[in-house]
Amino acid sequence: MAVAYQPEVDTQHAREVETLFVEHHARVLRAAYRITGSMADAEDVAQAVFLRLLHGSHGRIENPASYLYRAAIHGALDLLRRRQADLSIPLDAASEAANANYGGSADQAVAVAEIRARLRQALTCLSPRGAEMFVLRYLEDHTNREIAQLMNTSQAVVAVVLHQVRAKVKKYLQAFQRGML
Repeated sequence: MAVAYQPEVDTQHAREVETLFVEHHARVLRAAYRITGSMADAEDVAQAVFLRLLHGSHGRIENPASYLYRAAIHGALDLLRRRQADLSIPLDAASEAANANYGGSADQAVAVAEIRARLRQALTCLSPRGAEMFVLRYLEDHTNREIAQLMNTSQAVVAVVLHQVRAKVKKYLQAFQRGML
């Protein structure tokens, strides 16, 4: 039986990553879930984030909370990009969502799920930076000031990028509504 190669990890580094995991896992998981819409996918993203941190040579991370949060967003967006071709929405899942979340009809849940799927697809068409800013602003409810701090840029840059990204997403969703996608 072959054993997979496991790179050695410094014990001190492993303890540091474990501490970061305990402190930040829930936030990383929530950020990934808000983007992917799937707890299983969010868990995969979170696991990948912490494994990369454990096995990577990142050196000293200046702001671990910000780093992990952004890594979760990037990981979730990357996952969506890889799955862009699969846009099907299972009817039974939509029906369950209607009963659990909306108290509405299955048709309403299908419509909401379809819009979410199209929004996720639109995010995959954006630049990584633009998609990250969009997620931080409109899915995570951060202010432009907070986004500027997280991304080490100015509020003016955030405002301009968000304006451009909103226009692209709006155009994409309008094309979808007209049946062009």
